[in-house]
Formats: sequence, C-alpha cells, structure tokens
Amino acid sequence: MKKNTIRWQETGRFLALILILIFVNVFFSGFFFRLDLTGDQRFSISEASRKILENLKGPVMVEVYLEGEFPAGFERLQRTIKETLEEFRSCSGDKIDYQFVDPSAASDEKTRNKTFQQLAKMGLQPTNLMVKQGAEQVQKIIFPGAVIRVKGREIPVQLLKGNQASSPAERLNQSVEGVEFELANGIRTATQPSSGRIAILTGHGEATDRRIQDFGLSLKQYYDVRKVDLGKLESLSDFDIAILIKPTQEFSEFDKFKIDQFVVKGGKLLVLYDGIKAEIDSIRPDGGLAFPYNTKLDDLFFRFGVRVNADLLLDMNSGAIPLVVGYVGDKPETKLVPWRFYPVLNSFGQHPIVRNMDALYGRFVSTIDTTNTPGIRKTELVKSSKYSRVLTSPVRLSFNEARLNPQPEQYRLSYLPVAYLLEGKFSSLYTNRMVPDAATKLGFQDSGKESAIVVVADGDFARNDTNKTGDFFGLGYDRFLGATFANKDFLMNAISYLLDENGVILARNKTIALRPLDMPRVNKEKPFWQTINVLGPVLLVLFFALIRLWLRNRKYRLN
Repeated sequence: MKKNTIRWQETGRFLALILILIFVNVFFSGFFFRLDLTGDQRFSISEASRKILENLKGPVMVEVYLEGEFPAGFERLQRTIKETLEEFRSCSGDKIDYQFVDPSAASDEKTRNKTFQQLAKMGLQPTNLMVKQGAEQVQKIIFPGAVIRVKGREIPVQLLKGNQASSPAERLNQSVEGVEFELANGIRTATQPSSGRIAILTGHGEATDRRIQDFGLSLKQYYDVRKVDLGKLESLSDFDIAILIKPTQEFSEFDKFKIDQFVVKGGKLLVLYDGIKAEIDSIRPDGGLAFPYNTKLDDLFFRFGVRVNADLLLDMNSGAIPLVVGYVGDKPETKLVPWRFYPVLNSFGQHPIVRNMDALYGRFVSTIDTTNTPGIRKTELVKSSKYSRVLTSPVRLSFNEARLNPQPEQYRLSYLPVAYLLEGKFSSLYTNRMVPDAATKLGFQDSGKESAIVVVADGDFARNDTNKTGDFFGLGYDRFLGATFANKDFLMNAISYLLDENGVILARNKTIALRPLDMPRVNKEKPFWQTINVLGPVLLVLFFALIRLWLRNRKYRLN
C-alpha cells in the first residue's frame, strides 16, 4: 500500500510538471526575446537597423550569392549573413525573406558566364577562391554579395569588404563586422524614398562635369541631388547638404555668406578642396611652378576650424604613372613609375565613416591643420603613411621627380592628416563684421544649430577617369594600376553620416574580435583534451548514476 502511494505521488508530480511546461509554453508563445551573451555583442542589432526593419511596409527578398562549400573563413561569413538575416526577419515581423544561391551551379559554361556577367553588370565584384574538390584544389569564381529586391527594384550589396592590405583572415573578419550595415543600408535604400536633398555647388570653376559622373550617379540612386549655381541662388535653405568639389575661381563675399549661413543654421557641408593648383596634364617637359588657387575661402574655413595648407604631400606609398624611361632603337620605352604626388592613403582615424576602410587614392593632395575653435569637435579621418614629406608653395612640378630614386631621409614625416570631420555649433565669419549689402534681406545668424563639415584636401578625390571615347570608369578605379580604391565608399559613408549621424552607419562600429588558436599549444595538449572529451561525459554520467543509486538506497532503507 505504501509503495502504491509513493508511485501515485511520483506519477502526479510528473503529470503536474508536464502541465506546468505546457502552460508556460502557451503563455509565453506571444512573447519573443533573445539574449546576446557574447562579449562583443555580435548577434545584437543596432537601434537604427531595428527601426528600419520595424517600419517595413511590405515583403523584402534578399538573394545571397554565397552558397556551397567554402574554406573556414568564408563559411564564417556565410553563417554570419544567415544569422543576421534571421535576426532581420524576426525584427521585421517575417517581412524579410532570403535564399542562398550558387551562381556557378549551372551545368553548362555558357549559362554560368551569362549569370556572372549579369551579376557583374549589377555591381557585384567577383572573387577568385581556391576550394577543395576531392583531393584537388580548384579555383572557383564566387560573388560574395547579395541583391535586395523590393517591388521590382534591385539594390546590389557587396558583402566582402575590408582593407586589402590586411591579412585574408582580418579582411574576412572586417567583412563579418560590416554585414549588418551593408544589409540594413541596402534594405533602407530599396524601401525608403530619397531621404536627403543635396546641392552640388557650381559657378566657381568646380568639377561638376563628366569628371564626377560616377559619383553623381551614385548619389542619385539614394538622394535628391541637384546642381545649383551658387551665384544665382538666394540661399541654400532648401537643402540638407552642400557639396563643394574643387573650386578654382574666386568667391564673392555674398556667395561666402550663403555658405556661412547655411552651415551656421544647421546645414551640412562636404568640401573637396585643393591647396595647390596642380594638374598632371599641365606639367611642361622642363617642369614648372604650382601656386595656390585664389578662391578667397581660406578665412571661412579658418573660422570653421580647419586650414587646407598651400602645400603638396609626397608619400612613399603611392600610385604610378606611365613615363618614357628610354628608347629601344628609335621607339620610346614606356613604363609605370611611382608618382609620389599620388599617395595611396591607408591610415585612418577612429570613426564609423572610415572603419575597416580600404585604401584611398589621392591626386596632388595637401595637408590639413586645425585651428583653435571652441565648441567644435575635430576628428581625423584620413592620414598619410609613415613615410611622407611636404613641399610648400610654390611647388616645382617635374616628371623628373618620378625618375629619381627617393631619398628615405627626406620622408621623415608620419601620418599627416588630409581629411577631417568637424562637428558642433559653428559661429559665423561675419560676426562683428560688415554683412554684404545683398545679404541683408536673407537675415543674419551668428551661431545656431549643431552641424557637421567633412573636408578633404584633394579636389580630385571624387574624380573618375574617362577614356578617349568619353566613357567613364568607376570612381576609385585607376586604369594604370588596374586597381579599384575605396574613394566612393568613403564619400558615400560621409554623406550617410552627415545626413544622419545617429543612423544605420553606426552599425559600422561593431567590433568582432578574432580569437585565433595557439597552434603550438593545441598540438602539445591535443591528446589530453581528446581523452577528456571522450571519457569525461561517460564518467560524469556514471558519477550521477551512482549518486542517484546511493540516494534511493538510503531513502528506502530508512523507510
């Protein structure tokens, strides 16, 4: 009788536990939450990304071209993309759908090449990868990117990014860190209307023609962009950002006043400015002197907190140009030689705009100094390499510079800033000064809202090359080196930050630490840990079984 009572009690407790579990599951089925217990918060979604996903009006399809068997690093990138898309789906209320596709899965070569051409035409860059098939290593072309489709609109997203000067493992880790930003930014672009009004200023010899065509087309994909003649415009109040690209002519006081008041009242400014008038096409065979432009903007920039110096940067880490280095018979021999006036910029500050940025390409770059401007936060964005030098105005330009071997003792300057971000409440240049007569009807404000300015001391930073037929290359592509630099990424990141400094670009701050194994220690301790892993679970089960048996014997023996 006593045994039956105990059996019924145990059965009742078991049934009660089952009912409690069912109740808890039903009750909490309407609640969803996840806990990210990782030290670097790698599974957390930023608040800006979450808002984009929660405000989606309809379904979004993401097609990722990263399916198949890959080395461990690419498998990690593939897994991160899947986990991020799952988080996106959860945050959006199942409005995000996705699939992984292998673009090389077609059986015949003609179909594969057609697929590759379509993806390349959309803007996805291929990568050659060595993969193992059986006992052989085979080269495979992959497209580590995605296409986001919303109501017939397609937005390409490149997911393999990072600095090419880094090791393959570091670059893959940088790509992993950038997955959330790239996908969230692509979804925002595909689903939201133009979120910013941008004025590209003209009227003072600015570069606004085919030289910046790729940059202009890239901006028009995302924003409402217009070219405006500053001299014919009463004010810039209808715009969120003004872009000034390589002005070469003098600004009137009235035009300076328009820019001044635009920034003081909260407008954002992107300036690509040359400190020295230098063009490679204008260098004579016997050389010549280069002087600063007389734009009359120096006092305005100085008031805002920055000074573009009248100098030129030479860097040991540089691009190259084709030059005649000799003759073979009566035919000139042309070779690519380093041209240190074209620095390859690969040192960056700590800011989301330039986080994990690939190298940038400059042409006749100047250096930047900052001024003592209270209340203005100044952040270095781009710097020269460790081995640099500076030539101050007037600068003698000659192709002999490329033919001479550099003297290392001349390149003693390091990490000279060439791009700055300025943030804060700017005060007007015209405080305690006479306001231009034509400006009186516009009103005057000596200080006002928070604003931001990005200054790059290179007027050609946004320039794309063109060929003889007038077709243009992509921004950042150098046809002599055959390499594409990240100039466009920098400019688009800067625009995104200026428009919304607390927006999705902050997802670029995500840091995921690499934790490589200590291989010598692994090889030394491998047998010990293998033994622990094999015998440990078995011994643990036996230990708990013995404890339970002892407790049962003790319980029933007392009874």
